[in-house]
Amino acid sequence: MRRPIPIIALDVPTRADAESLLDRLGPGADFVKVGLQLFTAEGPEVVRAMRGRGCRVFLDLKLHDIPNTVAHAVQSAARLGADLLTVHASGGAAMLRAAREAAGERGAGGMGLLAVTVLTSLSAEDVTEAWGRGRVSAEDEVERLARLAQGAGMDGVVASVREVPAVRRAAGADFRVLTPGIRLAGDAAGDQSRVATPGEAARLGSDYVVLGRSVTAAADPAEALGRAVRELDEAVLQGTAG
Repeated sequence: MRRPIPIIALDVPTRADAESLLDRLGPGADFVKVGLQLFTAEGPEVVRAMRGRGCRVFLDLKLHDIPNTVAHAVQSAARLGADLLTVHASGGAAMLRAAREAAGERGAGGMGLLAVTVLTSLSAEDVTEAWGRGRVSAEDEVERLARLAQGAGMDGVVASVREVPAVRRAAGADFRVLTPGIRLAGDAAGDQSRVATPGEAARLGSDYVVLGRSVTAAADPAEALGRAVRELDEAVLQGTAG
């Protein structure tokens, strides 16, 4: 049983805010997410700055465009030194294959590509409305899109903790799964619909967990991060012992 790798979500408006948050978090925050808010405010330089601090970077841009455009964006992200990059699985097989070709071969120590399946903010009703074809199961859609992503050469997918078993059915144990929507016990779900605790993520086999407001908005972010990491460790220890 592998312990999921924690990634800190830098969902803040400026680089200065990101630097301040990392200073408060301390050395445990060595893998960070740069998403649309921070990237559109600060541009590529914020990725370079995070790399300069010794952090690995998950560049969460959720690319979705024609294959040629996505391929060029993937090449730019790789040159920045991003460790992980997201594209939308719903962009289709041709777009995913173009992204794969632009990023280079898997296992070469380069940037990993993760395909976003069904956003964790979407409820079952939201998925049904968006897909427009009768009652749709988020789990079924995640399984279908994971199979598509694996066939197109992606390194893994983004899905909620609830759908990790569906991804494993579709793509096997070595296909990576990154799970957002992580909340410490007792914290509000916020704008997320399909949430889980760090322990649940570990028990179900997530490879990466994105730690957002439960840690970054806490009165003591370093303490909250420590609690999340201990919960991950305890779940793995219990799973190994069992």
